[in-house]
Amino acid sequence: MAVQDSDIDKLVDLITERVRGRLGTSLPVVQAVDRGDCGAGENEDCSSCGACVIRRPWSVRAIEAAGASRIGAPGGMGKPETGFASMIDHTLLKPEAVRDDIVHLCEEARKYHFASVCVNSTWVGLAKSLLAGSDVMVCCVVGFPLGAMSPGSKAYEARDAVRHGAQEIDMVMNIGAMKSRDYETVFEDICKVVKASSPAGVKVILECSSLTDEEKVIGCSLSKLAGAAFVKTSTGFAKGGATVEDVSLMRRVVGNDIGVKASGGVRTPEDASRMTEAGANRIGASASIAIATGKDSGKATGY
Repeated sequence: MAVQDSDIDKLVDLITERVRGRLGTSLPVVQAVDRGDCGAGENEDCSSCGACVIRRPWSVRAIEAAGASRIGAPGGMGKPETGFASMIDHTLLKPEAVRDDIVHLCEEARKYHFASVCVNSTWVGLAKSLLAGSDVMVCCVVGFPLGAMSPGSKAYEARDAVRHGAQEIDMVMNIGAMKSRDYETVFEDICKVVKASSPAGVKVILECSSLTDEEKVIGCSLSKLAGAAFVKTSTGFAKGGATVEDVSLMRRVVGNDIGVKASGGVRTPEDASRMTEAGANRIGASASIAIATGKDSGKATGY
């Protein structure tokens, strides 16, 4: 049964109260952290504060969406680029991808100034070296694509990816635990990855096509409580991808506190527009060039 708009706030409050009751004192209080002055040099890419107008323009758009009418930045920083490019995680997660595919992916990301390249952990070091000096981050998937690994295994994988240069982590939620109503495991899973990934931000992939609306709300609530930076719709490997309805629901649950990433089946500028209008501030795609330019590149790198 679909969750009605008028019930969202009550449902989130109820879920939070019940989760706090079941988890007791183990539930952390997530607070904003003053990260101090930016230590990135002029030719370095940003991996920490998340508030740079040029290196992270999608963060600026999220701030604008929350109601800001003006953004402050150091002199000489210029303006963030327009369009979808800076919101896109340029993605290649096919197991048969070879080195040349990753090189091509990174070249495209540099050219179009995508937010990141999203790759499997075996390619993190290569992607980091290819993107050095650019404004493109390296994003790595963890517990992908099933999410059924133990919390410790995911945490180790995340820590290793960050050590090799990942600046963002996309982890798959423990879907079986969620559907078993084992919220302790779901929450521990996310918390351990968030802690192991620091200072990299974590996106929690819910795999919405496998969940009920209530489970989506619970997953978003737990992700937010655990300190995730984003919630994400899909892996792209399951039976369904991003939908406007799911993105809208996720945004209503998390508010403007964290990001929402629409991933899976977003292939055109029109698709991207629908997702951003529903509340997404990041897009995961393989048809990134077509989305950014409105023209078919002739090659979708694929999930």
